[in-house]
Amino acid sequence: MKALREFLSQSGPGRWGIGLSVFLILLAIFAPWIAPHDPNAQDLAARLVGPSAAHWMGTDELGRDILSRVIYGARVSMTVSVTVVFGGGIIGLAIGAIAGYCGGWFDRLLNIVLINAFLSFPGILLAIAFAAFLGPGIGNVIFALIITGWAGYARLARAQVLQAKEMEYVLAARSLGASPVRILIRHLLPNILQPVLVQATIAMAGAILAESTLSFLGVGVLSPMSSWGAMLNDAQSHLFDAPHMVVFPALAVMAAVLAFNLLGDALRDWMDPRMRSYLIVTSLAR
Repeated sequence: MKALREFLSQSGPGRWGIGLSVFLILLAIFAPWIAPHDPNAQDLAARLVGPSAAHWMGTDELGRDILSRVIYGARVSMTVSVTVVFGGGIIGLAIGAIAGYCGGWFDRLLNIVLINAFLSFPGILLAIAFAAFLGPGIGNVIFALIITGWAGYARLARAQVLQAKEMEYVLAARSLGASPVRILIRHLLPNILQPVLVQATIAMAGAILAESTLSFLGVGVLSPMSSWGAMLNDAQSHLFDAPHMVVFPALAVMAAVLAFNLLGDALRDWMDPRMRSYLIVTSLAR
């Protein structure tokens, strides 16, 4: 914790990343208590009203409060991103670790036939295809993004295990008769989690952007559930007469993606031994 505090004291992007990420998570958790209005309550008499004291971000074409819908949209985005990263990370970590540890023809089969096959397609296009085939809905969006996102974790885990399995502590465990499962779980996985954790943090930004893209295209979250991408889709026909319908959901997507990218970069720098050495030197020089 001391090293983390020292890093945050000198890392402006790290502070912003952690601050924005915590803010979005708290917004998602406490959305029912924070939102000033029911996000689905319609008031046609107040449709397309600009920002005012009653509606800080204005209203949409059905008179729904945009601020409340943006807050509830954070809940959808956080749910999708955390679930997708956790599910894709577990699957990719397991497949990549097994492939890297076993090696030989089994490694070539998983790496060339399975992992490279998924990585050869653009991720967002593959997600759109799966989401369109499965149909709209938050569960199908999560499933589609997990299917298209696990391969990156598998490639990273495989590369880390290929390097780590030749280390002395693994050779010592093998010479003492430890089983391959024990070596993988007790020795290899704890030592390769750092780069996987960094990738998972940055992937949360990608998952938020992917969910917004799918919802914008109409194959994501179903109405009336609040989603930033669906809100942008609804605002297409009111770009000039009610620009606030576009501005605030777009700013929410931008803030969420920026937050987790900054957090991932800060986490990567903190886990870099050279960066930590630099922090020690600078702290001693003061």
